Amino acid sequence: MLSDPQKFLKSLPNKPGVYQMLDDGHKVLYVGKAKNLRKRLHNYFYAVKDPKTRSFMAQVKIIEIIITANENAALLLESNLIKTLKPRYNILFKDDKSFPYLFLSHHDFPRLSVYRGATNKIPGKYFGPFPSAKAVNFTLDLLQKIFRLRVCGDSFLCNRTRPCMLYQIKLCSAPCASCIDKAAYATQVKFIERFLNNKSDHIVQMLT
Repeated sequence: MLSDPQKFLKSLPNKPGVYQMLDDGHKVLYVGKAKNLRKRLHNYFYAVKDPKTRSFMAQVKIIEIIITANENAALLLESNLIKTLKPRYNILFKDDKSFPYLFLSHHDFPRLSVYRGATNKIPGKYFGPFPSAKAVNFTLDLLQKIFRLRVCGDSFLCNRTRPCMLYQIKLCSAPCASCIDKAAYATQVKFIERFLNNKSDHIVQMLT
C-alpha cells in the first residue's frame, strides 16, 4: 500500500478525518486527525526531517483513514480511538484540554459542572467529551433547568443556611438549605446519569 507514496497520496481526499498507522502485524501504532487528510499525510512522506519520525514511518506498513463530516468530529473520533486502542506512539491527551466534559461529583449531594482536565483523577462520573464549550454549556443549562442539581462549589454548599438566587428562579433544589432530602436528590442524579448515557426515552416520557 505504501510502496508508492505518490499514488497513495493522490488517492486521499482533501477532507477532514482520522488516520490510523499500522505495522505489518496490523497493530495500530499511531492515530491522528487532520483538517485535510491529503495535506497532513503528505507531510509524513515529504516534509518531515526529524530522524525519529522517519524511523517511525519505516515501521508503518498500512494507513487507514476515516473521513468525518467536519474537524470537530475528527477531534472526537481521534480522542476515542486513542483511548480505546492506546497506540504506542501517540502522545496521549494527558489533560484533555481540547475536550470539555460534564462532571458529576461524588458527594451526598453531587455537583454538576463543566470539567476540563485529566479524567478519573477526581472521584465522580465524567460524561463526554463534548465537541465544544458551547455544546457542553448548552447541555449543562438544559439539565440545570430540568433537574436542578447544584452547580456551586463545596465551600459554598457547606456555608449556606438560606437558598441562593438560583433556587428562587428554579435552577437549583437548594440542598444547602435542606430544601430537598438525599433520597429525592439522588433520584434526580439517576435521571441525569440515564439522560447522559443515552437512555433518555423514559425520562422524556416522564417529563412530558
